[in-house]
Amino acid sequence: MEVSNFILLALTGILAASVPLALVWTATGTHKYRKLAWVIAFFTFDLIVFGGFTRLTDSGLGCPDWPGCYGEANPFLAHEHIAAAEALMPTGPVTKVKAWIEMIHRFLAMGIGFLIIGLMVASWLEWRKARARGVRPTHGPALPTLLFLWVCVQGAFGAWTVTLKLQPVIVTLHLLFGLTLLALAVWLGGREDNLLAAPPAAPPTVLRKLRPLAWLSGAVLLVQLALGGWVSTNYATLACNDFPLCNGQIVPEMDWQHGFTLWRELGKTAAGHYLPFSALTAIHWVHRNFALVVVLVLGYTAWRAWRLPGLHGTARNLALVLIAQATTGIATVFLNFPLPIAVLHNAGAAGLVLLVTMLNYKVQYQLELALRSPRREAATSASHP
Repeated sequence: MEVSNFILLALTGILAASVPLALVWTATGTHKYRKLAWVIAFFTFDLIVFGGFTRLTDSGLGCPDWPGCYGEANPFLAHEHIAAAEALMPTGPVTKVKAWIEMIHRFLAMGIGFLIIGLMVASWLEWRKARARGVRPTHGPALPTLLFLWVCVQGAFGAWTVTLKLQPVIVTLHLLFGLTLLALAVWLGGREDNLLAAPPAAPPTVLRKLRPLAWLSGAVLLVQLALGGWVSTNYATLACNDFPLCNGQIVPEMDWQHGFTLWRELGKTAAGHYLPFSALTAIHWVHRNFALVVVLVLGYTAWRAWRLPGLHGTARNLALVLIAQATTGIATVFLNFPLPIAVLHNAGAAGLVLLVTMLNYKVQYQLELALRSPRREAATSASHP
């Protein structure tokens, strides 16, 4: 890719970031750092949803190189190459529409990268000023720096997704790392919220019992996200065409070995043969049945947190999104994989990540707050006999 095209591509990413940055900068009131943190979380959520749309429309190779499109900064400049590829294969991986879907996804990703750079720079500048004054910085730079490093890793996997021709394990990791980026951004946003006003804390004994459940919910959700990504990247969504049975059976014929061999080409076994349908069935069946574990664990966690002060709203939203996610998953099979429902299912996964992360943060923060309060009261009583 020529330097001039690379510069134009970078300027496009800066332009994508400039609008939300301008809105944050010109917003009334203070706490612009907090607003920027939540803007990053919001656009990361959007990026994950649009990434799902990109994958579901088979647009992942709409531009078969990286970071540009046929070495150009946008599909307008690569129109001749795209038109030639589309003429050879009108329904193939490269069309004008698919090229734009893929590049819009990249533009949005670059914009988020520049927003994170802005957040990281602001946090380091604030840290240096606080250090010069001999006070503790309000916004620590560690988490924004981790966000920056993580988005760099995510960008690398985005490149490998294209250069390795949608290899399932790479695409699945790309999805998981994107969801992890969302979790980090939400954790940062939660921290900034609590710097403004501490939420009411539940009793420490209750929070201690809830914390392992919140952790377990995160672990169970991570496994299901990996399984769901594996279903999507292997195009196994309709490997079971009915529900609750799978192709008319409780336990259908399944090829576990080939289905869960990680390092292989899309649609192929590790030996290079075509992937048998029974392997796709195994992939789908595991994801479907593990969903029951997710519903039970996350549902029980939401129920336990429902009546606790400061956690009711998060628990309620978690329960609602969990129900919606189960509904869209079943509807995807019953309605023969309609694109809007599939995109909603992908958005539901991101929503669960957001809410489980927020629940974990609030439980951890409230527990620390509740444990600090008695010590503070004891210290005050000792100083005033």
